[in-house]
Amino acid sequence: MQKLRVRIDSHLTLRERIVSSIRNAIVNGQLKPGARIAEPELAEKFGISRTPIREAFRQLETEGFISVIPRKGAIVASFSAQDVSDFYDLKMILEGYAARLATMTLTESEIDRMEAVNRQIQAASAKKDLRRVLELHNEFHDTFLRAAGNARLHQIVQTMVAQFQRYRLILAMPGKVEGSIDQHAEIVDAFRRRDPALAEKLVQKNALYGKRILLKELAKKD
Repeated sequence: MQKLRVRIDSHLTLRERIVSSIRNAIVNGQLKPGARIAEPELAEKFGISRTPIREAFRQLETEGFISVIPRKGAIVASFSAQDVSDFYDLKMILEGYAARLATMTLTESEIDRMEAVNRQIQAASAKKDLRRVLELHNEFHDTFLRAAGNARLHQIVQTMVAQFQRYRLILAMPGKVEGSIDQHAEIVDAFRRRDPALAEKLVQKNALYGKRILLKELAKKD
């Protein structure tokens, strides 16, 4: 069983604090796929009963971060090649639709920001700062997702991306991130031209690029 370091955010409710701590530990790779998360350890660290912990587990299971198995407890979820394929197929559809919507609502300053973020991705890649690369990559996509004006769509994509964050670090590696940087530049150009069909097509192409890379990496481990 892997040890969980707990970071407390005072502005959150008790359940939210537990969910945030476990989710962050999974995303950051502190808790690996298959690791058991023990209720007694969490109860001791937070100084609470097991009821809010079980509530947090239910939320995390709904979000796909853990599986709660009878008589075994909570286990960090792992992903198969099919899971990765399904994720990117959904990401392609949802983000493509968001890009189409955002084409006419993005401001020039937001498009300028996306262009600047893409340059920052290149700079972070040169420093081999993989986590910063992925953080900036998410910021790039989040800009047009927010501009689409559909809060539910934005939330769904955010949750999906968070679940796969620990695997998507592969996309930030030298030799792989360059493809995304080039595609981002094309996406920015489509937004500047206010071409919704092209923006949707290019965002979908970017998702398929990530899908191919991750499936190839998973195949190497089989």
